[in-house]
Amino acid sequence: MSLLSESTPASNVAEYTVSEISGALKRTVEDTFGHVRIRGEVSGYRGPHSSGHAYFTLKDDKARIDAVVWRTSFAKLAFKPEEGLEVIATGRLTTYPNSSKYQVVIETIEPAGAGALMALLNERRLKLEVEGLFSAERKRPLPFLPRVIGVVTSPTGAVIRDIVHRISDRFPVHVVVWPVRVQGETSGAEVAAGIAGFNAIEAGGKLPRPDLIIVARGGGSLEDLWGFNDEAVVRAAAASAIPLISAVGHETDWTLIDHAADMRAPTPTGAAEMAVPVRAELVAALASHHARLSGAVSRRLDQEKKGLAALARAMPGIDALLQLPRRRLDEATTGLGANLRHAVGEKRRLFTSASARLVPSTLEAGLRDKRATLRHFGLHAEHGMRLRLDAARRRLDRVAADLKPHTLRARSEAARLSLVQLSERLERTEALQRQARRQRVDTVWRLAASLSPLNVLERGYVIVRDESGGALTRAADLSAGMPVTLEFARREVRTAVVTGDDAPPAPAPRSRQPKSEPAVAKPPKRRSKAAPEGQGSLF
Repeated sequence: MSLLSESTPASNVAEYTVSEISGALKRTVEDTFGHVRIRGEVSGYRGPHSSGHAYFTLKDDKARIDAVVWRTSFAKLAFKPEEGLEVIATGRLTTYPNSSKYQVVIETIEPAGAGALMALLNERRLKLEVEGLFSAERKRPLPFLPRVIGVVTSPTGAVIRDIVHRISDRFPVHVVVWPVRVQGETSGAEVAAGIAGFNAIEAGGKLPRPDLIIVARGGGSLEDLWGFNDEAVVRAAAASAIPLISAVGHETDWTLIDHAADMRAPTPTGAAEMAVPVRAELVAALASHHARLSGAVSRRLDQEKKGLAALARAMPGIDALLQLPRRRLDEATTGLGANLRHAVGEKRRLFTSASARLVPSTLEAGLRDKRATLRHFGLHAEHGMRLRLDAARRRLDRVAADLKPHTLRARSEAARLSLVQLSERLERTEALQRQARRQRVDTVWRLAASLSPLNVLERGYVIVRDESGGALTRAADLSAGMPVTLEFARREVRTAVVTGDDAPPAPAPRSRQPKSEPAVAKPPKRRSKAAPEGQGSLF
């Protein structure tokens, strides 16, 4: 040791620990780049992590930088990151000492110009169009004269005043306003909630249900109108059971809600004109129709009167109409007496003929015949009853013979023998099935034992796990100072710490195996000499 210390030259360069150097670099980067705006393409974005944070990278054609959006900032983003979207991210640079990397902590994100917004808008439009939300078959006609109109807009802007003023001038109806923000990060969700809220109102309740909905906003840039391109707004407009007019922006402005609405108005004032007709025009048209109808009724009555008068002149007089019926009445009156006398004589003749047949001797002969017939049927019924009683008595004797004690014992013995035979067959069948199932279970158990990774450990292999219990299958997954768990055969577990000076190669993308299927690795060839009992060292 003395020779080594004598040969080492003295140096006046200060010594730093790794933590000191990492902290100094972190402070330098954060002080120098405390607030930056970075333009790049989003790469590797898979949505927010289970913790609520989002991790991805920003890249261009020559470099890339790691980016993170903390959970509190992610909830406030007006534009969420999307894979492949070019954005301008605002935040601060910092370092991550555990892996000697630097990253940008993003606070706000915005698309990189109108071109990116139009590309995103076109992609969203194509997606919703494929789902059929813009099809013409879904659109419904507007009511001719709605009694209640619901307006989804800002209650403080000039748009609602223009709509109310225009409706009052044309045809005053009940207007219900659902107040929302028409610009900003929450405008899309509020507009969707307003459309759904109007549809949720029940008819006949305290709050009147609208017959028509108007979604309105004044003009603005593409960014100002972006809330009306929100997917939730489009789906709410397409799902609305109440006819909906979209009046967003000026005539040259187009948003996705315009495609899903039942009617698109060039301006909010135009939406009010589409919603209700002009009352004065309706009154004038009604008066014109009333005058035309009155004139037509008068002319028709005059024509019917003239036709009736012509028919009256062509009809014969009353005397001419009653002449023939009067003659037939006179002829019938003349022959009525003779016909009545003839009918009475005919009835008297029929009565005399019937009374001749009703003498006592004839009636007594009829009674004797009926009594003879009755005696004949009585004898026949008695004979039939006697035959049926004899047949019933014979059947009863046969049943009584079957119910004798020796007959019952014979039948009972036969039934018992049949039951014993069935019981023996059931026991043999159950034994055979039990043996077959036991053989199948043994076969499956031997196959599972042969495929178990724990049997591999008996041949000298070992399973390496990280702190969370996941199996490590590559050397690239290990780093210096990393605690690991070694699982040997018979469930023997030891802990170890990786102590290698060589930095592992860059980790390749991998998919962690589930805990239920551990990976099996060969036992390490080198161990640390200074590892305490129960704890080993890799590399």
